[in-house]
Amino acid sequence: MFMKSFLSTLLSGCFLLLQLPLLAQGDWEVPRTGSGVADLQGVWTSATVTTLERDPVLGDRLVVDVEEALRLEQTAALNVLTNADNAPSDPDRLPPTDGNTDAGYNAFWIDPGTKIAEISGEYRTSFIVDPANGRIPYTAAARGAFLQYGQSSGYDGPEQRPLGERCIVGFGSSGGPPMLPVLYNNHYQIVQNESYVMILVEMNHDARIIRLNAERLPTKFSPWLGDSVGHWEGDTLVVETANFHPQQSFRFAIKHSLYLPSTAKVTERFTRTGPNEILYEFTVEDDGAYTQPWTAQIPMRTASGALYEYACHEGNYALPGILAGARREEREGLN
Repeated sequence: MFMKSFLSTLLSGCFLLLQLPLLAQGDWEVPRTGSGVADLQGVWTSATVTTLERDPVLGDRLVVDVEEALRLEQTAALNVLTNADNAPSDPDRLPPTDGNTDAGYNAFWIDPGTKIAEISGEYRTSFIVDPANGRIPYTAAARGAFLQYGQSSGYDGPEQRPLGERCIVGFGSSGGPPMLPVLYNNHYQIVQNESYVMILVEMNHDARIIRLNAERLPTKFSPWLGDSVGHWEGDTLVVETANFHPQQSFRFAIKHSLYLPSTAKVTERFTRTGPNEILYEFTVEDDGAYTQPWTAQIPMRTASGALYEYACHEGNYALPGILAGARREEREGLN
């Protein structure tokens, strides 16, 4: 009992120490550009073990205490994988068989984040804050679309492979919107002037060009990452995106999967909440895909160093290898 009480007191003390920098931000003022709007510029990271949707085991518990947060960090699947897979790969290992994936990435290549997302001193169990269960409120039709996509995807040619695999846009929804952290390369560089905000996405070098106070493109235009138009509401940048490319409707990554049809609307809000943080919020709407609009919040922290190019096409042997493997299976009657 004494040991449990001691550990609880120690953890509580650590929690208070962690809050000191936040308390010290009382005199902090939002930095501004020459035109007087909030300055969002810099390199930011959204890496965290928190996921888009909440584990159903946690029910409606959006916020947990420090002890539970530490437990969730220690048991997070990617943290366990990283700790167990940090050794150099065996250069003499055999090709994977019987579902064995030992020939894949080791932990050197991944950077998913190690900490629970923290917003205003609260430890979050999911990005989704509404609905209360932290799950995407899909309609029956949307769930059916997921199933149909899985049945129709294949290996007949490169056009059937995922966009990230083809180096067209980042896998998952890293470039967004909404912009979600994935297995690695979770950095974003923001540059702004009076007419535009540009977000350079580390994953696959996607570049989002947000036009400020502009007219939306005609609906016949469906660019990659959608058509984004922004405006300022006080010190918050509000960005509304519509006209998504139909090939971007299914977004899959190890940390999340998302169905977002071309008819959807995503409203993002970027707010500087401290010298080293941006609160990134978004709401997704589509009457055909969701039973209600759903909203999420993700903390973005400053990252040190420069953002380097992600040269996806350079040495991309995976795509021809995947298709060659499918042709071999066909010849040998394995599929």
